[in-house]
Amino acid sequence: MIRAIAFDLDGTLIDTAPDMGASMNDVLSMIGYRTLPPAFVPRLIGGGISSFVERALTVSTGEASLTPAVRAGAEAVFRKLYVQHLFERSSVFPGVRHTLGALSASGATLFCVTNKESTFALRLLEAADLSHYFRHTLCADLAEDRKPSPNLLLAACKRAEIDPDELVYVGDSRCDIIAARAAGCRVVSVTYGYNRPDTLEALCPDELIDNLAELCAFVGPPPRDVYTQQSI
Repeated sequence: MIRAIAFDLDGTLIDTAPDMGASMNDVLSMIGYRTLPPAFVPRLIGGGISSFVERALTVSTGEASLTPAVRAGAEAVFRKLYVQHLFERSSVFPGVRHTLGALSASGATLFCVTNKESTFALRLLEAADLSHYFRHTLCADLAEDRKPSPNLLLAACKRAEIDPDELVYVGDSRCDIIAARAAGCRVVSVTYGYNRPDTLEALCPDELIDNLAELCAFVGPPPRDVYTQQSI
């Protein structure tokens, strides 16, 4: 029985690639490196800000051995730029608001569980007017908590006072599936995010959906004693 639902952020709830790409291209221009085509940015997202910047630098320069000073400097500038432009070009994916609203109205407990650090994730959800749907937003501020680690999902289960198999995690990536399996949670993968559907299907999620609105049918009605925001 599903008693709580947790959602990934980038590529699942919000298409963050436009703003991340624009900020990264500003950084690359500042330091004289080749900018990235917008269509290429989504495949670089995942694993947190540091991983994104590292991948972008590698793709831009063709070098995997840039000095730590270059990487650290580029990341510092990216962080300053991106936090100022979190939701200018980005957008909420179709079906997200309707689905979160329907699940909330049904009394379901909702979490956001993301590799994005809280500095960015909390402000982004607020700017997108999504934060009020979630009982908690759990962010990977510590490296050891980044997916595919199951730590944040297990923390969500603890906060909801449920067993892991009573939580379903919704995400768009390979690491989302691995994290959910490691935690003992069920997992639903969305095909509209930043990863190829066939890659996700090969990892055998419990369900593969093309629009978040399809999640309601998979989840079904929550049990009467479900842990809800109203009970806090």
